[in-house]
Amino acid sequence: MLTDVVETLACPLCRDGLTVADKSLRCAAGHSFDIARQGYVNLLPGNARAGTADTPEMVRSRAAFLSAGHFGGLADLLAERAGAALAAGACVLDAGAGTGYYLARLLDRVPGAVGLAIDVSKHSLRRAARAHPRIGAVVADLWRPLPVRTAAVEAILNVFAPRNGAEFHRVLKPDGTLYVVTPTARHLGRLIPDLGLLKVDARKHERTGRALGEHFFLAGTEDYETEVRLSHDEVATLVEMGPSARHLSPQELRAKVGKLPDPVLVPLSVTISAYRPRR
Repeated sequence: MLTDVVETLACPLCRDGLTVADKSLRCAAGHSFDIARQGYVNLLPGNARAGTADTPEMVRSRAAFLSAGHFGGLADLLAERAGAALAAGACVLDAGAGTGYYLARLLDRVPGAVGLAIDVSKHSLRRAARAHPRIGAVVADLWRPLPVRTAAVEAILNVFAPRNGAEFHRVLKPDGTLYVVTPTARHLGRLIPDLGLLKVDARKHERTGRALGEHFFLAGTEDYETEVRLSHDEVATLVEMGPSARHLSPQELRAKVGKLPDPVLVPLSVTISAYRPRR
């Protein structure tokens, strides 16, 4: 709930702290932000736009695919690694939280910890706000100054999402850890060429390190590799939940999927990187 994380939040207009007042969040300067009936709050500045935020269709596909457990092993591994360093009362920021799937799995592992789910898609956060009783969900743009107080969180999760090194460094406590999950070139295997999906840069991990290097140093990496057997419907759902959905019409996607074996064996291959803030 937002009451669990309100002490970590900052007004996006004046940077003052926020408090819960009736059905809104307010700062001392009088700025007020209504809490949606689904439980999230929109802290985007008035001149901000949702841009490429996940659509309702993408969110439904993501929720369906994740609930089937295909990424359950990754969620458990990330929760184990991040949770080992957290104590009750810790606040975890999920930057680009989507439906809150990974954050909820971590909170299940650390009793008493709270989670702040930030995403630019209100459609995603309607689900994230209900994904766990200790999640507070906030609409915000990761590329802008985050509506979070300085040194307010003990850990940051960043799973297949944009990375704002300067802001992550500002809001993370000096002894905290940033966990970044990125796909490897092996991720999704034959689906990439066969379906015409967006390719993963083979040097993505290196580029991520360079982008974060001014503010963080790499403390360690761990690869997660598995294979899942997917039906044609599940393959379509997997594609429809990601950015490639914007480049393929439903008709094109179904036609290409129809040429695959049914079921088809699909590799899931990612790297979990742990970064510590530079002093």
